[in-house]
Amino acid sequence: MEIKQGEPLKNHTSIRIGGPAKFFCAPKNIAELNEALAFEGKKIIIGRGTNLLFADEGYDGLVIKIDECCTSLQIEGETVVVGAGVSLNKLVDTLAEKNLGGLEFLAGIPGSVGGAVVMNAGAWGSEIGTFVKWVKVVSYEGEEKVLRQADLHYSYRSSAIAGVVVEAKLKVKQGADLKLIKEYRSKRKAKHPLDLPNCGSVFKNPKPLIAAKLIEEACCKGLRVGDAKVSEKHANFIVNLGQATSKDVLNLVQLIKSRVKKVDLVPEVKVVLE
Repeated sequence: MEIKQGEPLKNHTSIRIGGPAKFFCAPKNIAELNEALAFEGKKIIIGRGTNLLFADEGYDGLVIKIDECCTSLQIEGETVVVGAGVSLNKLVDTLAEKNLGGLEFLAGIPGSVGGAVVMNAGAWGSEIGTFVKWVKVVSYEGEEKVLRQADLHYSYRSSAIAGVVVEAKLKVKQGADLKLIKEYRSKRKAKHPLDLPNCGSVFKNPKPLIAAKLIEEACCKGLRVGDAKVSEKHANFIVNLGQATSKDVLNLVQLIKSRVKKVDLVPEVKVVLE
């Protein structure tokens, strides 16, 4: 397995921000993943780099990118066993080809299964945690374990999953709603700034309130720090106009939080500063 030094992390995040990783690898299989996990020192697992912000200084450890490692997808009746590296869109489309549905709400979300399962990704009133039967994880010591639904303790954008997710078993149902898939993708395209690098929703919704509405009401749309800007299309997105730094984004986040007086907004994006 190739270990790179100084790999620019901006090439591996959807917002296109991040300095060099001291070490970087992309395991191709579980054996290589275990080899990477045995690395002595600081390490972090990433998938497709959505909802993720690395520091401009980079990461002083090993970054392990697993989106090429765990890519299996096997349908078993009304369940699917899917690797953590499989994109959510590929999952939705593959199920639709077999006339299986239930996960249509994931259509258009740019992340992968692993990250979605850990953070309980959701949209349109549904969350992936509802459909999880079990999750297979590998500890940093290389020990495999299967966590059942009751072990996962899902809540809004959160779970109790520890270790590295390698695959999950999800419930699906007969009958794919192709019209709904198309509708969800169209709505995302219309409402989200997909033409510019971004890291997805910046803040969690402080239920029952909606973060985007609070940010818009605080007159933050179009607010800018350096090349980081609050999207005019969707107030809960920060876009990179070209040369934005992590400091720009974090300063903009603090500015938004200071202007939204009703609640203390909690970031949804994962920030890795060292």
